[in-house]
Order: sequence, then structure tokens, then C-alpha cells
Amino acid sequence: MVVTGDDRPIGVFDSGIGGLTVAREVLRILPEEKLIYFGDTARVPYGTKSGETVTRFTLEAAEFLRDFDIKALIVACNTASAYALPALDERLQLPVVGVIESGARAAAESGAARRVGVIGTAATVASHAYDRALAKIAPQAEVTSVACPLFVPLAEEGWLEHPVTRQVAEAYLAPLRERQLDVLILGCTHYPLLRPVLQDVMGPSVRLVDAGAHTAHAVGELLGVAGRAPALGSSPEHRIFLTDALPAFQRTGERFLGRALPPVEVVRRDEEKWVRALA
Repeated sequence: MVVTGDDRPIGVFDSGIGGLTVAREVLRILPEEKLIYFGDTARVPYGTKSGETVTRFTLEAAEFLRDFDIKALIVACNTASAYALPALDERLQLPVVGVIESGARAAAESGAARRVGVIGTAATVASHAYDRALAKIAPQAEVTSVACPLFVPLAEEGWLEHPVTRQVAEAYLAPLRERQLDVLILGCTHYPLLRPVLQDVMGPSVRLVDAGAHTAHAVGELLGVAGRAPALGSSPEHRIFLTDALPAFQRTGERFLGRALPPVEVVRRDEEKWVRALA
């Protein structure tokens, strides 16, 4: 059981760099906590892979993070949350929080969410994970899901309010606008960066739910901590590990994290073990 005052780090896992938006929310809501981030950039995207492969990759990432004696694991990847949480719960002896249940609970929290939309990768939508979570939490909700794969490269390119992004959003979101939604769940960690455009296209009456932000709140509740500022003169030490060096990672990563990046290291999988790559 995790108790207040436990200074072990929180692990954050994503299939790539999108989970940095979740890490950003954790750092904002829980500024005293240390984070170890693992992005599987060599094998991204997970959204095109089978559930079995996604589960295997996720367990391998959890194995790496567990070596840092983390006190909790955040699965920031929606696809991994959809497929791998049962295996993680069985394998790990520590709290595991995924973005899907957190997003579903946030969508249902007002009690007035009758028509709920979900946008995400093709794999997340095909998994029906949000549909199942909402069926348990808000059985009265009518759920409509739409895959929006082009939002990921647009966010990584930094075209956050580009005319092309607006055109793509209007095309993807047209069927959801017809449904006259109450709530739209942003079911991919890249999508919060596009929030201004998405809100404009959907209209002011539709509440957008950032699953990552609500995941950060859920972790705080789970650990019994809530927004304590770091001690005077101290600063938590965060670390980022990637499985492949990305040429534009510095620029893109800072955009996603919303601040300067902590130290970044590259690791690779070698004979069933993780090893540090040579600089």
C-alpha cells in the first residue's frame, strides 16, 4: 500500500511521446512527485498492432519501469490501456492506472452525459474499451466513437491551429456533430494539443474531456497526495527514457510536456533485457 510521504517515483508509460501530455498534467497537479517516463518510440504506433502484441510490449515497458522501484504505474497510452491492463494487474504488485477508465468517469461525472462521443486511434476505437467502461459507469449513455488517425501527425508537426487541421477536424467530427453530443472524450494523448480547434468545431455546448488530466487526479487520489508544492529549494528529479532517438524530439517533446525536458536516455531491447544505448 502506498502512503503519503513515499518519495519513490511514479512511472508513466506510453507507446511514444503523446503520454507527455499526461505527464504534464501529473506535474501540474502533483508537483512534488518524481516521474520516470518510458516512451516506446522504436515500436510506435501501437494503434495498428494486435492486442497480443500491445500487451507484450506494455509488459516489457512495465518491467523496465519497475526496476526504478516505482510506487505506481500510469498507462498513458489509450491502446495499451484498452488491451493490457488485466495483464499488468496480474503481473505487477503495485497500483496501475489507465487513461480509459479515468476518461470514462470524467465524462459521466455530471450525470447529464446522455450522448457521449469518443475519438481515438483505430485500435482504441476498435477495442470498444470506452464503450465497456461507460456501460458500467453510465449505462444510460449513448456512445458514438470515431477513429481520427491523422490528428497524431498533425499534433506532432505542431499544426495545432493550421487550416489543414481545421479541415481534417471538420471531416472527422461531422458524424459526431450530427449526434448533438453532451460530452466528447479525447481518447488519445495527442489530442489535447488540438483542443482549441476541436472545441471550435464541436461548439461551446459540448464538454471536452481530457482523459490524461483526469488520470493525474485519479493517481493523486490513489496515492493520497494532492498538489503539495515541492519543499523550498528542492525540485523533483524526473527522467525520460525512449527506445529510439527522434530527431525532432527536443522541440516536439517540450511542446507536449509544456516545459523544458528532463534528462533523456535511449534504451534498447537486447536478449530479453533492456540495456542503455551508447551515446
